[in-house]
Amino acid sequence: MELRDRGLVVWDVDGTLIPADLRWLRRSIAKAYGLAKADVTFPDRKVHGYTDESIVIDTAVASGVSPAEAEDGIGRFHDALTTVMTDGRDEMIRVQAPYPGAAESIAALHRSGYRQTVLTGNLRSAAEFKLGRLGLDHHLDLRIGAFGSDDRDRFRLPDVISHRFAQVCGTPLEARRTVVIGDAPNDIACARRAGFSVAVVTHRATREELAEYKPDAILSRLQANEVVSVIRSLLHDG
Repeated sequence: MELRDRGLVVWDVDGTLIPADLRWLRRSIAKAYGLAKADVTFPDRKVHGYTDESIVIDTAVASGVSPAEAEDGIGRFHDALTTVMTDGRDEMIRVQAPYPGAAESIAALHRSGYRQTVLTGNLRSAAEFKLGRLGLDHHLDLRIGAFGSDDRDRFRLPDVISHRFAQVCGTPLEARRTVVIGDAPNDIACARRAGFSVAVVTHRATREELAEYKPDAILSRLQANEVVSVIRSLLHDG
């Protein structure tokens, strides 16, 4: 059975595969808009599960930048983020090491015949840097992934995956054969809107908190055998 026939697993990145860490955005926003790092103010409830550019705009405005200036600074933010992450490449390994079981789960799904990619609010360049630096990119097909640099609206990113999947694989993506693995309410809502199944892991929210949003499955951790079992169950795959 070819990978595309077995099903597609779509990973969120920050909070799911690796711990979320705002230091890179904080430093980049400060650099792009001429702010002191201590003055960068992230808005409540509009960070986790949102795209980088939308976070940057909202954060810049919350930090005293006018909306027009915030928009004008997006190009500088892209450049600043590249510099900040490159300068912090060794620090990243120390502070943002993958969650236990992340690499093993990706490898186990690959051995089981599933194609895998990511849907993330990160810019493509940032996601590729993080995943490569942290050793998580070996079995992820990033050609068909969707990133915050594709659209500021996270809820449009499943369409990006569908389009790229069809281009790369030569066949339409079937929503019923697609599972998102995330950690936040927005991951659940995004998957639901696209018609994908969704499993979430309790890295940042409790089982009870996540259950309110009615995901298809809740994982307490990324344990490879359990992850494969959940994916098989959701895809009715043996």
